[in-house]
Amino acid sequence: MARTHWLESAMTELKRTISIDEIQNTRGVRFGTSGARGLVVDMSDEVCFAYAAAFLEAISARSGAVALAMDLRPSSPTIAAACAAAIRDRGLGVDFCGAIPTPALAYHAQTNRLPGIMVTGSHIPFDRNGIKFYRADGEITKADEAKISAAVVDVPVTHTAVLPEVNRKAYDAYVARYVDFFPPQCLAGMRLGFYEHSSLARDVLRTILERLGAEVVSLGRTDEFVPIDTEAVSTADIEQARRWAKEYRFDAIVSTDGDADRPLVGDENGDWFRGDVLGILCAQYLRAKGVVTTVSSNTAVERCSAFDVVSRTRIGSPYVIEGIEQQLAAGVSPVVGFEPNGGFLVGSAIERDGRSLAPLITRDAVLPILCVLMMARERGVKLSALPAELPARFTASDRIQAFPTALSRQLIDSFAASGDAFSQAFGGCFGECVSQDQTDGLRVTLSSGEIIHFRPSGNAPELRCYAEAASQARAEQMVHEGLSRMKALVSKA
Repeated sequence: MARTHWLESAMTELKRTISIDEIQNTRGVRFGTSGARGLVVDMSDEVCFAYAAAFLEAISARSGAVALAMDLRPSSPTIAAACAAAIRDRGLGVDFCGAIPTPALAYHAQTNRLPGIMVTGSHIPFDRNGIKFYRADGEITKADEAKISAAVVDVPVTHTAVLPEVNRKAYDAYVARYVDFFPPQCLAGMRLGFYEHSSLARDVLRTILERLGAEVVSLGRTDEFVPIDTEAVSTADIEQARRWAKEYRFDAIVSTDGDADRPLVGDENGDWFRGDVLGILCAQYLRAKGVVTTVSSNTAVERCSAFDVVSRTRIGSPYVIEGIEQQLAAGVSPVVGFEPNGGFLVGSAIERDGRSLAPLITRDAVLPILCVLMMARERGVKLSALPAELPARFTASDRIQAFPTALSRQLIDSFAASGDAFSQAFGGCFGECVSQDQTDGLRVTLSSGEIIHFRPSGNAPELRCYAEAASQARAEQMVHEGLSRMKALVSKA
């Protein structure tokens, strides 16, 4: 007890001043499209304490508690403990929710009017991690990010870094959110495979599905962290899902990324749905009037004519949230949002069949999974029939990892500046460029009506490529050719 008292005293007496801007410029931990992220070796206690302190200063948190949760990466408990120390240093309580999905943490924070901190690297490579921040009313904005980046904070030279016992209320509230919205036993008779890997949803989603009546078979559970990218599903995971489907004869296979804010849904054949197709179907099931999605999403969202208003934004949930707020301000309701990774946001209350679903303006993986299962059940069809009802536009995406962001931008800028440069690099496989969209990276519409889109990732040194065509095979071919040409350009440089 005496040692703890001495440490607490030291926290107030021995401190050093740290600039967040300096951390971003020299230590490699900086804001991307989903919070502050960096290499684990760079995310020291001091750096993580400083970011958490800057966040609390930026939102003027003066009293009460802060909700805190983490994913299952081995580095996450240490980072969470440093964030907890920063919370205590400000005189606030730590409402530690344990290892739960990011949207569960966000929902708990929103419901209880608490700020929230989520330690997660989501889908990024294993050697990295990150921290996401929530105000009491939802995800922080780009303006909040700017305040945090400009902050100068005092960090104790010595501090206690321990995590309190887990508060189960966040877990229970997230289960109740969906069990109360969907009809009792609505999934009875459905046999589902659940690719659990190291997903934060592996317990909570199973609980929800079973309470709604489904039979759930566990697949691929592991204690080693698996960085699943729902926007660039690996060949191994594609092939594995088809083997599982053939062996077990599931009605569907479901999964999520690491922090469970991005879904994966496979049909009865084990073929994974694209995230933007999943988003369109979910929005239809919820009878949304307004939809906000990113510039990289499938154009079937407009072509299906199911929504009164469709808005396009830059890639990243903060931009989708800004678009949702703009639609709500214009009187559109209900409004939802989604990204090509499948993450789904509920911008306003949803009423369906006498049940209400509260807004949750952060990416969520569970809702789109439940909506497509229910859509298939209500229509009396197999899951594979649902995308066939949409306009025949098919998308694909992939990435080159360990591709320097500066190099990505240099190549993309050269194509944007000169149509000849694009034609010289890609004309043989893509045809003539008829228009360009530089909302986020470079999105080129071709004379064939096909689309090719390049952009540097906002979360890691990766070059991403997206394509849209009249067939899935052609979209995948375009992505493969686009990334291969980019690699060739680099090798010649």
